[in-house]
Amino acid sequence: MRARFILVLAAVGLTSGLATPAHAEMSAEDLAKIAQNPVGNLVSVPFQNNANFGFGPENGTQNILNVQPVIPFHIGTEWNVITRTILPIVWLPEMTPGGSGTFGLSDLQLSAFLSPADPKGIIWGAGTVVQMPTHTDPALGNDNWGAGPTFVILRLEQGNPWVYGVLLNNVWSLGDRGSPAYNNGLIQWFVNYNFKGGTYLTSAPINTVDWKAASSQQWTVPLGAGVGHIFHLGRLPVNSQVSAYYNVVKPDNGPNWQLRLQVQFMFPK
Repeated sequence: MRARFILVLAAVGLTSGLATPAHAEMSAEDLAKIAQNPVGNLVSVPFQNNANFGFGPENGTQNILNVQPVIPFHIGTEWNVITRTILPIVWLPEMTPGGSGTFGLSDLQLSAFLSPADPKGIIWGAGTVVQMPTHTDPALGNDNWGAGPTFVILRLEQGNPWVYGVLLNNVWSLGDRGSPAYNNGLIQWFVNYNFKGGTYLTSAPINTVDWKAASSQQWTVPLGAGVGHIFHLGRLPVNSQVSAYYNVVKPDNGPNWQLRLQVQFMFPK
């Protein structure tokens, strides 16, 4: 169950946000800002790998590759619906002495945000997140479907190098298909400082909470930072990022720290 918190990851560096008819002509700095906004009108496909060290009773390494396509839909001229899918591919280390690890898919999460098409300064999105039992092994997920609210708000302006905000969601299990009920929350605040040329500093720790666990075992609270850079494969912008986070609060079998690597393919209009 603990692995699920990290699966949400939502890693906020997903999609667009600057209002312009010609994304392809934007500077590397503006493309970096687009990549730091979770709600916007740019198709992107991030691959985010999270290596979690000191995980479980055997202090192994858990690895989660999140495939996270982002697809926007337009509702008239005033509103967008931004869909964000997270499909985790997980390596779970042995949990008992002499045991073996487990590899496969975990549970898919699909979020849909309603957001203004042309925001000014303050950008927001609100919607629903749905969890689907797509796991290939019982150790990698929960058989119950889940759903709950999700919300994001951030500050992003032309000429301002800072992009900062917070993303929140909570997922409750629905029905009873033989797996334990769950009630999981996520708070991800993010702060980015952008330099000219497409390089940026970033901090986007993901705080998770299992409301059904004992009070001393509920929270995972990481602190850390990293660096990112925009480069091009031909005309295709690619956002690359590396960061590390240490868990200052964690449950007994939670990981000590995490190394996050991300490559995000961006498809401007």
